[in-house]
Amino acid sequence: MWAAETAKEVSVTDECRKTVEAGGQKRLFVRITRETLPRVTDKYPFLYLERGRLEVDDSSIKWIDAQGQCIRLPVATISCLLLGPGTSVTHEAIKTAAAANCAVCWVGEDSLLFYAAGIIATSHTRNMQRQAWLASDPRLSLSVAKAFFSRRFPDEDLEGKDLQALMGMEGFRVRGLYLEKAQEYGVGWKGRVFVPGKFELSDLVNQILTAANAALYGILASIIHSLGYSPHLGFIHSGSPLPLVYDLADLYKGDLCVDLAFSLAGKLAGKYNKYTVAEAFRDRVIKKDLLALAVSDLESLLGEKSARRYRQ
Repeated sequence: MWAAETAKEVSVTDECRKTVEAGGQKRLFVRITRETLPRVTDKYPFLYLERGRLEVDDSSIKWIDAQGQCIRLPVATISCLLLGPGTSVTHEAIKTAAAANCAVCWVGEDSLLFYAAGIIATSHTRNMQRQAWLASDPRLSLSVAKAFFSRRFPDEDLEGKDLQALMGMEGFRVRGLYLEKAQEYGVGWKGRVFVPGKFELSDLVNQILTAANAALYGILASIIHSLGYSPHLGFIHSGSPLPLVYDLADLYKGDLCVDLAFSLAGKLAGKYNKYTVAEAFRDRVIKKDLLALAVSDLESLLGEKSARRYRQ
Protein backbone atom coordinates (compact mmCIF):
# COMPACT_ATOMS: atom_id res chain seq x y z
CA MET A 1 0.00 0.00 0.00
CA TRP A 2 1.45 3.31 -1.09
CA ALA A 3 0.54 6.98 -1.11
CA ALA A 4 1.61 10.11 -2.94
CA GLU A 5 5.02 11.18 -1.70
CA THR A 6 4.17 14.79 -2.37
CA ALA A 7 0.76 15.05 -0.72
CA LYS A 8 0.85 18.03 1.64
CA GLU A 9 -1.34 16.36 4.26
CA VAL A 10 1.02 13.42 4.73
CA SER A 11 3.95 13.26 7.09
CA VAL A 12 6.20 10.37 6.04
CA THR A 13 8.80 8.88 8.34
CA ASP A 14 12.42 8.30 7.35
CA GLU A 15 11.79 4.57 7.77
CA CYS A 16 9.07 4.74 5.12
CA ARG A 17 11.42 6.45 2.70
CA LYS A 18 14.09 3.80 3.27
CA THR A 19 11.50 1.14 2.47
CA VAL A 20 10.65 2.82 -0.83
CA GLU A 21 14.25 2.89 -2.04
CA ALA A 22 15.15 -0.55 -0.71
CA GLY A 23 17.10 -2.50 -3.28
CA GLY A 24 17.50 0.58 -5.45
CA GLN A 25 13.85 0.54 -6.50
CA LYS A 26 12.47 4.04 -6.87
CA ARG A 27 8.73 4.64 -6.60
CA LEU A 28 6.44 7.58 -7.09
CA PHE A 29 4.68 6.60 -3.89
CA VAL A 30 5.87 5.96 -0.34
CA ARG A 31 4.81 2.96 1.73
CA ILE A 32 1.88 3.45 4.10
CA THR A 33 1.66 1.70 7.47
CA ARG A 34 -0.84 1.85 10.31
CA GLU A 35 1.23 4.62 11.88
CA THR A 36 1.14 6.82 8.77
CA LEU A 37 -2.53 6.47 7.84
CA PRO A 38 -4.33 9.83 7.83
CA ARG A 39 -6.12 11.12 10.90
CA VAL A 40 -9.85 11.70 10.74
CA THR A 41 -9.19 15.45 10.61
CA ASP A 42 -7.20 15.03 7.38
CA LYS A 43 -8.40 14.38 3.84
CA TYR A 44 -5.95 12.19 1.98
CA PRO A 45 -5.76 13.00 -1.78
CA PHE A 46 -5.27 9.42 -2.95
CA LEU A 47 -3.93 6.04 -1.87
CA TYR A 48 -2.25 3.59 -4.25
CA LEU A 49 -2.73 -0.15 -3.69
CA GLU A 50 -1.03 -3.04 -5.43
CA ARG A 51 -0.72 -6.83 -5.03
CA GLY A 52 -3.37 -7.49 -2.44
CA ARG A 53 -7.09 -7.72 -1.73
CA LEU A 54 -9.59 -5.04 -0.77
CA GLU A 55 -12.59 -6.31 1.15
CA VAL A 56 -15.10 -5.43 3.88
CA ASP A 57 -15.12 -6.57 7.48
CA ASP A 58 -17.81 -5.25 9.88
CA SER A 59 -18.74 -2.43 7.48
CA SER A 60 -15.16 -1.14 7.23
CA ILE A 61 -12.74 -1.64 4.36
CA LYS A 62 -9.56 -3.56 5.00
CA TRP A 63 -6.52 -4.13 2.81
CA ILE A 64 -4.73 -7.48 2.89
CA ASP A 65 -1.37 -7.32 1.12
CA ALA A 66 0.66 -10.12 -0.45
CA GLN A 67 2.46 -10.76 2.87
CA GLY A 68 -0.83 -11.20 4.71
CA GLN A 69 -0.63 -7.87 6.54
CA CYS A 70 -4.11 -6.49 7.22
CA ILE A 71 -4.70 -2.73 7.50
CA ARG A 72 -8.10 -1.09 7.92
CA LEU A 73 -8.55 1.91 5.62
CA PRO A 74 -10.44 5.03 6.78
CA VAL A 75 -12.04 5.53 3.35
CA ALA A 76 -14.11 8.46 4.60
CA THR A 77 -10.83 10.41 4.83
CA ILE A 78 -9.48 9.28 1.43
CA SER A 79 -10.46 11.04 -1.78
CA CYS A 80 -9.50 8.25 -4.17
CA LEU A 81 -8.16 4.68 -4.18
CA LEU A 82 -5.84 3.84 -7.08
CA LEU A 83 -5.88 0.08 -7.68
CA GLY A 84 -2.65 -1.11 -9.30
CA PRO A 85 -1.44 -4.50 -10.60
CA GLY A 86 -2.29 -7.63 -8.63
CA THR A 87 -5.25 -6.14 -6.79
CA SER A 88 -8.67 -7.67 -6.31
CA VAL A 89 -11.69 -6.03 -4.76
CA THR A 90 -15.04 -7.30 -3.53
CA HIS A 91 -18.44 -5.93 -4.48
CA GLU A 92 -19.07 -4.85 -0.88
CA ALA A 93 -15.77 -2.96 -0.74
CA ILE A 94 -16.76 -0.90 -3.80
CA LYS A 95 -20.18 -0.19 -2.25
CA THR A 96 -18.59 0.95 1.00
CA ALA A 97 -16.06 3.18 -0.77
CA ALA A 98 -18.81 4.78 -2.88
CA ALA A 99 -20.95 5.44 0.19
CA ALA A 100 -17.96 7.21 1.79
CA ASN A 101 -17.38 9.43 -1.30
CA CYS A 102 -14.09 7.66 -2.01
CA ALA A 103 -13.46 7.32 -5.75
CA VAL A 104 -11.84 4.20 -7.22
CA CYS A 105 -9.53 4.12 -10.26
CA TRP A 106 -7.87 1.16 -11.94
CA VAL A 107 -4.31 2.02 -12.96
CA GLY A 108 -0.96 0.53 -13.97
CA GLU A 109 2.09 0.27 -11.73
CA ASP A 110 2.69 3.54 -9.86
CA SER A 111 -0.34 4.88 -11.76
CA LEU A 112 1.76 5.16 -14.94
CA LEU A 113 -1.20 3.92 -16.99
CA PHE A 114 -4.83 4.82 -16.43
CA TYR A 115 -7.48 2.23 -17.34
CA ALA A 116 -10.83 3.19 -15.81
CA ALA A 117 -12.60 4.96 -12.97
CA GLY A 118 -15.77 4.36 -11.01
CA ILE A 119 -18.46 7.02 -10.65
CA ILE A 120 -19.57 8.01 -7.17
CA ALA A 121 -23.26 8.84 -7.04
CA THR A 122 -22.95 10.60 -3.69
CA SER A 123 -19.78 12.63 -4.29
CA HIS A 124 -19.79 16.43 -4.49
CA THR A 125 -19.52 17.72 -8.04
CA ARG A 126 -18.42 21.30 -7.33
CA ASN A 127 -15.14 20.97 -9.24
CA MET A 128 -16.74 19.30 -12.25
CA GLN A 129 -19.59 21.82 -12.27
CA ARG A 130 -17.13 24.71 -12.24
CA GLN A 131 -15.10 23.04 -14.99
CA ALA A 132 -18.23 22.50 -17.13
CA TRP A 133 -19.29 26.13 -16.61
CA LEU A 134 -15.86 27.37 -17.72
CA ALA A 135 -15.70 25.00 -20.70
CA SER A 136 -19.21 25.76 -21.99
CA ASP A 137 -18.78 29.55 -22.16
CA PRO A 138 -16.63 30.48 -25.21
CA ARG A 139 -15.24 33.61 -23.55
CA LEU A 140 -14.38 31.87 -20.29
CA SER A 141 -13.02 28.80 -22.08
CA LEU A 142 -10.62 31.00 -24.07
CA SER A 143 -9.56 32.73 -20.85
CA VAL A 144 -8.68 29.35 -19.31
CA ALA A 145 -6.85 28.31 -22.48
CA LYS A 146 -4.79 31.52 -22.32
CA ALA A 147 -3.95 30.74 -18.69
CA PHE A 148 -2.58 27.37 -19.83
CA PHE A 149 -0.63 28.96 -22.68
CA SER A 150 0.76 31.71 -20.47
CA ARG A 151 2.69 29.04 -18.56
CA ARG A 152 4.58 28.25 -21.77
CA PHE A 153 4.76 31.82 -23.10
CA PRO A 154 5.34 33.93 -19.96
CA ASP A 155 6.85 36.82 -21.93
CA GLU A 156 4.24 36.93 -24.72
CA ASP A 157 1.21 39.21 -24.84
CA LEU A 158 -1.68 36.82 -25.52
CA GLU A 159 -4.37 39.50 -25.45
CA GLY A 160 -6.45 39.54 -28.63
CA LYS A 161 -5.25 36.12 -29.83
CA ASP A 162 -7.83 33.41 -30.54
CA LEU A 163 -7.39 29.70 -29.85
CA GLN A 164 -6.22 28.93 -33.38
CA ALA A 165 -3.45 31.51 -33.14
CA LEU A 166 -2.40 30.20 -29.73
CA MET A 167 -2.26 26.62 -31.01
CA GLY A 168 -0.16 27.81 -33.95
CA MET A 169 2.30 29.37 -31.51
CA GLU A 170 2.40 26.13 -29.53
CA GLY A 171 2.99 24.00 -32.61
CA PHE A 172 5.91 26.22 -33.63
CA ARG A 173 7.33 26.05 -30.09
CA VAL A 174 7.14 22.24 -29.94
CA ARG A 175 8.74 21.74 -33.36
CA GLY A 176 11.53 24.06 -32.30
CA LEU A 177 11.95 22.13 -29.05
CA TYR A 178 12.35 18.84 -30.93
CA LEU A 179 15.05 20.33 -33.17
CA GLU A 180 16.78 21.99 -30.22
CA LYS A 181 16.97 18.72 -28.26
CA ALA A 182 18.08 16.74 -31.31
CA GLN A 183 20.97 19.16 -31.79
CA GLU A 184 21.78 19.26 -28.05
CA TYR A 185 22.10 15.47 -27.77
CA GLY A 186 23.35 14.80 -31.31
CA VAL A 187 20.41 12.58 -32.22
CA GLY A 188 18.82 12.30 -35.67
CA TRP A 189 15.26 13.56 -35.94
CA LYS A 190 12.82 13.24 -38.83
CA GLY A 191 9.66 14.30 -37.02
CA ARG A 192 7.04 12.92 -34.65
CA VAL A 193 5.69 9.60 -35.91
CA PHE A 194 3.25 7.36 -34.05
CA VAL A 195 1.16 4.58 -35.58
CA PRO A 196 -1.37 3.15 -33.09
CA GLY A 197 -0.78 -0.56 -32.49
CA LYS A 198 2.58 -0.52 -34.30
CA PHE A 199 4.92 0.79 -31.63
CA GLU A 200 7.95 -1.09 -32.97
CA LEU A 201 7.78 0.63 -36.39
CA SER A 202 8.77 4.01 -34.93
CA ASP A 203 12.38 5.06 -34.45
CA LEU A 204 13.91 4.99 -30.95
CA VAL A 205 13.21 8.64 -30.06
CA ASN A 206 9.58 8.28 -31.09
CA GLN A 207 9.23 5.04 -29.11
CA ILE A 208 10.51 6.71 -25.94
CA LEU A 209 8.27 9.72 -26.55
CA THR A 210 5.22 7.48 -26.96
CA ALA A 211 5.97 5.50 -23.79
CA ALA A 212 6.75 8.58 -21.69
CA ASN A 213 3.66 10.42 -22.94
CA ALA A 214 1.45 7.44 -22.06
CA ALA A 215 2.92 7.28 -18.55
CA LEU A 216 2.43 11.03 -18.08
CA TYR A 217 -1.19 10.76 -19.25
CA GLY A 218 -1.80 7.95 -16.77
CA ILE A 219 -0.52 9.95 -13.80
CA LEU A 220 -2.47 13.06 -14.76
CA ALA A 221 -5.71 11.18 -15.48
CA SER A 222 -5.51 9.62 -12.02
CA ILE A 223 -4.93 13.02 -10.39
CA ILE A 224 -7.75 14.70 -12.35
CA HIS A 225 -10.22 11.97 -11.36
CA SER A 226 -9.11 11.97 -7.73
CA LEU A 227 -9.71 15.75 -7.48
CA GLY A 228 -13.23 15.50 -8.90
CA TYR A 229 -12.59 17.04 -12.32
CA SER A 230 -13.50 15.44 -15.63
CA PRO A 231 -10.69 14.48 -18.03
CA HIS A 232 -13.24 14.71 -20.87
CA LEU A 233 -13.76 18.50 -20.70
CA GLY A 234 -10.75 20.36 -22.07
CA PHE A 235 -10.00 23.95 -23.05
CA ILE A 236 -7.38 23.56 -25.78
CA HIS A 237 -7.69 20.02 -27.11
CA SER A 238 -10.95 18.62 -28.45
CA GLY A 239 -12.22 15.59 -30.35
CA SER A 240 -10.13 13.24 -28.22
CA PRO A 241 -10.96 10.99 -25.25
CA LEU A 242 -9.03 12.93 -22.59
CA PRO A 243 -8.66 16.58 -23.61
CA LEU A 244 -8.03 17.98 -20.11
CA VAL A 245 -5.29 15.38 -19.61
CA TYR A 246 -3.64 16.53 -22.84
CA ASP A 247 -4.07 20.21 -21.88
CA LEU A 248 -2.33 19.63 -18.56
CA ALA A 249 0.32 17.27 -19.95
CA ASP A 250 1.62 19.94 -22.33
CA LEU A 251 2.82 21.90 -19.29
CA TYR A 252 5.28 19.13 -18.35
CA LYS A 253 6.15 17.28 -21.56
CA GLY A 254 9.23 19.35 -22.38
CA ASP A 255 11.30 18.00 -19.49
CA LEU A 256 9.52 14.76 -18.62
CA CYS A 257 9.10 13.41 -22.15
CA VAL A 258 10.90 15.36 -24.89
CA ASP A 259 14.24 15.95 -23.14
CA LEU A 260 14.06 12.41 -21.73
CA ALA A 261 13.57 10.86 -25.18
CA PHE A 262 16.50 12.61 -26.82
CA SER A 263 18.84 12.22 -23.85
CA LEU A 264 18.16 8.47 -23.62
CA ALA A 265 18.29 7.78 -27.35
CA GLY A 266 22.06 8.16 -27.45
CA LYS A 267 22.53 5.89 -24.44
CA LEU A 268 20.35 2.97 -25.57
CA ALA A 269 22.41 2.23 -28.69
CA GLY A 270 19.40 2.12 -30.96
CA LYS A 271 17.45 -0.50 -28.97
CA TYR A 272 14.40 0.35 -26.86
CA ASN A 273 14.53 -0.86 -23.25
CA LYS A 274 11.28 -0.34 -21.35
CA TYR A 275 12.90 -0.80 -17.94
CA THR A 276 15.51 1.88 -18.55
CA VAL A 277 12.87 4.26 -19.91
CA ALA A 278 10.48 3.61 -16.99
CA GLU A 279 13.20 4.16 -14.37
CA ALA A 280 14.42 7.37 -16.01
CA PHE A 281 10.87 8.66 -16.27
CA ARG A 282 10.17 7.89 -12.60
CA ASP A 283 13.35 9.72 -11.58
CA ARG A 284 12.22 12.84 -13.40
CA VAL A 285 8.67 12.69 -12.04
CA ILE A 286 9.99 12.43 -8.48
CA LYS A 287 12.56 15.19 -9.00
CA LYS A 288 9.93 17.49 -10.52
CA ASP A 289 7.52 16.69 -7.67
CA LEU A 290 4.85 16.18 -10.34
CA LEU A 291 2.13 14.86 -8.04
CA ALA A 292 2.07 18.04 -5.96
CA LEU A 293 2.76 20.30 -8.95
CA ALA A 294 -0.18 18.98 -10.99
CA VAL A 295 -2.57 19.36 -8.05
CA SER A 296 -1.36 22.94 -7.51
CA ASP A 297 -1.62 23.79 -11.21
CA LEU A 298 -5.17 22.42 -11.50
CA GLU A 299 -6.24 24.50 -8.52
CA SER A 300 -4.52 27.55 -9.98
CA LEU A 301 -6.06 27.10 -13.43
CA LEU A 302 -9.53 25.74 -12.60
CA GLY A 303 -10.03 26.34 -8.88
CA GLU A 304 -12.63 28.61 -7.30
CA LYS A 305 -10.26 31.57 -7.01
CA SER A 306 -9.37 31.25 -10.69
CA ALA A 307 -13.04 30.99 -11.65
CA ARG A 308 -13.79 34.26 -9.83
CA ARG A 309 -10.94 35.92 -11.71
CA TYR A 310 -12.26 34.66 -15.09
CA ARG A 311 -15.74 35.89 -14.16
CA GLN A 312 -14.54 39.47 -13.78
